[in-house]
Amino acid sequence: MASWDPSKNKTYQILKAAEEGQYGVVAPIAYNIENILAFIRAAEAKKSPLIIQVFPWAITFSSGLLVHAAAHAARAASVPVAIHLDHAQDEAMIRHAADTLPFDSIMVDMSHYEMDENLAKTKELVAYCHERGIATEAEPGRIEGGEDGIADTADLEGALTTEEQVEDFIATGIDFLAPAFGNVHGEYGARGPVLEFDR
Repeated sequence: MASWDPSKNKTYQILKAAEEGQYGVVAPIAYNIENILAFIRAAEAKKSPLIIQVFPWAITFSSGLLVHAAAHAARAASVPVAIHLDHAQDEAMIRHAADTLPFDSIMVDMSHYEMDENLAKTKELVAYCHERGIATEAEPGRIEGGEDGIADTADLEGALTTEEQVEDFIATGIDFLAPAFGNVHGEYGARGPVLEFDR
């Protein structure tokens, strides 16, 4: 397998340019072809890069047909568009996605494990993805709630990301971090979000 070269990865390059330019990049979840077309047309109209995300069910539901459609549309777009697998929590599925589907990046979400196991599994899967040219994201801490096929953590205590955890996750080789700072999966409820941006 080839060694990891972030300069050849679309998600990495989109986010690197955003960091350098100090702007955000929208990363909506696509549930169907209509979503994909709408997202790309909007990005093209605004001359903006885009990251299209899909959940793991997009792989199991139709053998990745939606993923292939998104990748095809991304290649034809007049702006940079990356395809990202969000909240992949099954190790076998992550390997399958990395081996057979046109993802630019994968969120290796082992946050439903205790921290030591989370880190060990994340490190192993990051290396696997990098060998295949795929950028990786991981989640330290634990974001509360449940969302479309993601292991429900509503009954688990939310754990905000600490500085030490950030260092531990960087050591796994991940490219991007999804910290827990009061954000939740799903609805925030009547109270609304209580976000700790200073973290």
